[in-house]
Amino acid sequence: MSARQRHLGLGSATALVVASMIGAGVFTSSGYALADLGHPLWVLLAWAVAGVVAVCGALCYGALARRFPESGGEYLLLTRTLHPLAGLMAGWVSLLAGFTAPIAIAALGFQAYLAPLLGMDPTGKGLALIVVAVAVVQHAFHVSGGVWMHNLAVAVKLLLLLGGTVVGGFALSRGAGAGWSQWGAVPSFDAGAFAVVLVWTSFAYSGWNAAIYIGGEVKDPERNLGRALLTGASLVLVLYMLLNLVFLAAAPASALAGNAEVGLIAAEHLGGTAATAFVGALVCLALYTSVSSMMLLGPRVYSRMAEDGYLPEAFRLGRNMPGLAVVSQGVLAALVILWSDLAQLLSYIGFTLGLSAAATILGLVLERRRHGADNFPIPGWPLTPAVFLVVTLWASAYLAVRHPVEAAYGLLTVAVGLILALFRRR
Repeated sequence: MSARQRHLGLGSATALVVASMIGAGVFTSSGYALADLGHPLWVLLAWAVAGVVAVCGALCYGALARRFPESGGEYLLLTRTLHPLAGLMAGWVSLLAGFTAPIAIAALGFQAYLAPLLGMDPTGKGLALIVVAVAVVQHAFHVSGGVWMHNLAVAVKLLLLLGGTVVGGFALSRGAGAGWSQWGAVPSFDAGAFAVVLVWTSFAYSGWNAAIYIGGEVKDPERNLGRALLTGASLVLVLYMLLNLVFLAAAPASALAGNAEVGLIAAEHLGGTAATAFVGALVCLALYTSVSSMMLLGPRVYSRMAEDGYLPEAFRLGRNMPGLAVVSQGVLAALVILWSDLAQLLSYIGFTLGLSAAATILGLVLERRRHGADNFPIPGWPLTPAVFLVVTLWASAYLAVRHPVEAAYGLLTVAVGLILALFRRR
């Protein structure tokens, strides 16, 4: 790809990673996790473990990005490291579980947080569909303008999140949090429940690999791609731990457990109506930038598949404007919004994306054995890929036992991808 087409710097690539990660998961998962684990300390441990796994994944993907500095995500990487059929399956997984369903979750989260502030039904679909439509318009026609707006929104989001975390932490230190005195005795560790929660929290960290989807548009990719992945994942790990500490300490466990709107509940206990409105607006900004980033990244995978002849030519990136791919992504997300359930989507996406990422890192291990360590330097080898693979596969196995329906949908997604790949190969 020409230098003219590589128009995204390290800052833009990092912003995409951060925006892709900070989405619906961090604002919706802790309530469900608390209901399953029974104590905030186990919830915080799940967030910490998932964050470490995400950083390990970022280090591994950084090695692949240096070797294959092109757009396409897992589709490209698995095509190069394992087999073209594996790449096609990953492309199909990206289409449904990687971008379409997460866009729907973020948009539904936007509806859940903004609707109460506007006196509307939080379980409705109208605001969610509007968010998707706005993101389509933002990215379908001009990449540079869409990226500039995206970076500005991410910067504002980070400043407000950090500011809100500091203010919340100060309020808790002054005794305003109701949760501190009600944590009580720590229940025994439930490995099965922890594994399921780990899948949910891992979904909240998904997006740490975002920069590889636009590798062909990043300047000096051998240097910048790995840095963007590691920097973004590390920043979000710290921020997630701080946010969840504030959420879980601000309100009683009984008020948070089983509820998606943990941010609003915590804000109401800390500062009443004004704090609730501020947090609701902040979360909506975070969720919109998440939708925006996935609307920018997903079509790059489909464009790459079109270049390789696996999708119609019209999906190819033309003049930096993959208009048809962006519009198609928006239509698919809208359909999922109309027929979705938030809790089931969290399990389905976490399970399916975990398998895809594990396959990609397995491909990295095989490539390193074939071509030597010098071509694939990985900090912390062999512990780094081992931590990612063991934790991810362990959590996925437990989820399959406890939530067989969602796991079955994930495996069905992979199977359909295989069937389509075999048909296309013929």
